[in-house]
Formats: sequence, structure tokens, C-alpha cells
Amino acid sequence: MTSMGWQFRLGAILLIVATLAGIWWLLDGMGMPTSLSPRAIAEWLNGQGMEGPLLLVLLMILAVVVGPIPTLPISAAAGLAFGVGSGVMLSITGATLGALIAFFLARLIGREALRSRLPDNPLFGSRGSQRLLFCTVLITRLVPIFSFALISYAAGLTAISAWRFALASLIGMLPMTVVFTNLGHSFELHPWLSTTLGGAILLVMALLPGYLKYRPHSRLARWLHLDSRD
Repeated sequence: MTSMGWQFRLGAILLIVATLAGIWWLLDGMGMPTSLSPRAIAEWLNGQGMEGPLLLVLLMILAVVVGPIPTLPISAAAGLAFGVGSGVMLSITGATLGALIAFFLARLIGREALRSRLPDNPLFGSRGSQRLLFCTVLITRLVPIFSFALISYAAGLTAISAWRFALASLIGMLPMTVVFTNLGHSFELHPWLSTTLGGAILLVMALLPGYLKYRPHSRLARWLHLDSRD
């Protein structure tokens, strides 16, 4: 890695951190509610006039990148404040931008180290399976039990291309975003259902690498293009 390469990475990381700090400062200065209930956020957004939609996008970006801030109540607030159509568009825009920021931040920090240490790994190697990674991101986005931020950071460390990550995130987050935006604060995902789905996906993801290792010529392995970048 050249000195200029490290300088570029460090500069990019500092720029991202400064941008996030600026977003937080702006939202806090404009009276962002300490309660993250959808109704409280919606009332705050409605009181901001023409700046409301932009603030919603910025709040969603911050929620995705920072992580502990939940994103689904913000989607519900978007529906309450701006209606279903506009709420979905604003939520998706903010979530996608936030996901890409987290993705590139992780890629700047740790991608090269993992690629050099695991050159033949189907997830982290330079010839990682794009189909496998796309499906993994897509499936984990469909179940809200998985941290949106954690998935974004983890994906940045893998071999998945940025446009495939963005597309899988967009498709995967759309159903639940529409549901939460449409139903607002009245919607609650049944904890048993979300836990069961999440556990099933985790089990499949844990067993899949071993299966592919011992069945490298199976139909699934060929479909996933484990020996190809495409």
C-alpha cells in the first residue's frame, strides 16, 4: 500500500466522520426529538416546513451509519408526516445513502487486509462469488431483526461490488419500508416471527459455507459462480 493510498483513505474516513458529525449537529440544532417514537418524529418533521423531507433523509442516513438508532420507526414517521408514496421514497433514499456510506467506510478501513489474508474465500477473496454475496445481502435485508448498519459494514469487507450491494439493499429493504411507512406507529412485527425467520437465516448462512466447501461442483456452487467474479 503506497503512502498516498493511506493518505487518501485517511482523508476519506475523516471526511465521512466530519459529515456525520455535521448532520448530527444540524439535526440537534433544529430540535430533533429525544424520543424516537414515530409520532414524535413526524410532528417534529411537520413543524420544519419545506426542510422536513431533507431532515428525514439526513436522519435516516445518520440512523443507518451510526447503528444504534433504529430505522423502522423513522420509516413509520415518514409515512405519518409525508404520506405513503413520499414517505417510502424519502426513507429508501436516506437508507440507501446511509448504507453506501457505511459500506465504503468499512471498505476503506478493512477490505484490503481481509482480501490479502483470505484470497480464496468465497466471501472475502478477490474472486468472491457475487451471486452468493448478493443473495446474502438481499435475504438479510428482508428480515428486520438484522442490524441494517451491521449488514452494511460487513458487506463493505466482502468482495461484493458496490452496485450489487446497493441493488440488493434497495430490493431487500423495500417490502418492510412500505409496510412500516403505510401502517406507521400502529405496526409491530411479531417478535416470535422475526426471531424465527432470523434464526433460520442465520442457520442457513452458517451451514452454507461448509456445504459449498465439500460440494464444490454441486449445482448450487455452479450457479453461485464461486470460481468467477461475475
